[in-house]
Order: sequence, then C-alpha cells, then structure tokens
Amino acid sequence: QVQLVESGGGLVQAGGSLRLSCAASGNLFGIKQMGWYRQGPGKQRDLVAVISSSGSPNYIDSVKGRFTVSRDNAKNTVSLQMNSLKPEDTAVYYCNLKRRQWGKDYDYWGQGTQVTVSS
Repeated sequence: QVQLVESGGGLVQAGGSLRLSCAASGNLFGIKQMGWYRQGPGKQRDLVAVISSSGSPNYIDSVKGRFTVSRDNAKNTVSLQMNSLKPEDTAVYYCNLKRRQWGKDYDYWGQGTQVTVSS
C-alpha cells in the first residue's frame, strides 16, 4: 500500500504564489510517475503537471510557464510551485503516484488540498 500526504494549499490573491508538496510512503517499488491533478467545482479531475521517474515533466497548456513540478527521488516527494496564480486555478489539488509491479499498474491518490485564488 502507498500513502500520499499533501501540504501547502490555501488562499492567495491573483498573481500570487503557492507551493504544494506531497510525501509518499509505503510500497514505492516501481514508481513510474508522480504529479498533480486538480478538480474544480462541478468539473472532472484533470492532469495539471506530472513528472516521470526519469525526471521528464508534462504540463497542461494553461499552466505552462507558471507552474513547475519537481521531484526528490531520495525523499519520495513531489512538489508543485505555482506562480502567477489565476482565479481559474481554484480547485482541489490531488497528488498522484503511479507504479508498476509484477506487470500490474497501481494508481494512488492523496486526500486533496484546496487552492483558492481570489480576484
């Protein structure tokens, strides 16, 4: 089993910054990818930024140039630095970890942390 603990959400004015962090523990064999998804009110959960085990990041277009995802393999953490925040970034942000073991894929989620950007 894997546990993901998030921190760093909150309320910020438009143009401000926040940093989200996620610490993973448990069976971390075969990690393929870690990253962040978000779910706004009445919307589906969407990918925001993820980073592979080799360190390759992937972002949705709307956050490119504003958000940076990073990973510390030694500490099993993933972070999301969010700059120039916009009201449309308001959502619950979820940490995600994907791993593969014995040919089977596993998908884990954190409890979510609220990010609210006021205009």
